[in-house]
Amino acid sequence: MANFNWVYALIGGISIGLSATLLLAFNGRIAGISGIVNGAIAFSKQEFWRWLFILGMLLGGILYENVLAPQPTPTAAFSPWAMIIGGFLVGFGTRMGSGCTSGHGVCGLGRLSMRSLVAVLTFMITAILTVFVVRHVLRLSI
Repeated sequence: MANFNWVYALIGGISIGLSATLLLAFNGRIAGISGIVNGAIAFSKQEFWRWLFILGMLLGGILYENVLAPQPTPTAAFSPWAMIIGGFLVGFGTRMGSGCTSGHGVCGLGRLSMRSLVAVLTFMITAILTVFVVRHVLRLSI
């Protein structure tokens, strides 16, 4: 595992919370990434803010990786097919769950949404069970 720097984590968390709050305050929109991307591909002129939001996320990652990161982020050599299948499963899950982790976890919990609380608990339980099965039942070290 790479060296953990809590300052970068704190700045990242504050930035996510601030951007979600500003988007809700000034645009009346929830900063759920799956909803933003889904709306962006509709190519409506009134939805140009979605493209700016996506661009900001991409540029923020590039800025961090190339300017601010003390060392390069470690990468994993996953099969392209595993990533494609995983992407489709994530997409299916976000549609089935009426949103993604950012929408439910950051924005929904902040608005005290009971539906988001159930969704986040479901995400967490599923993640814990998946790690347990992969690591302890299947004995894989990914």
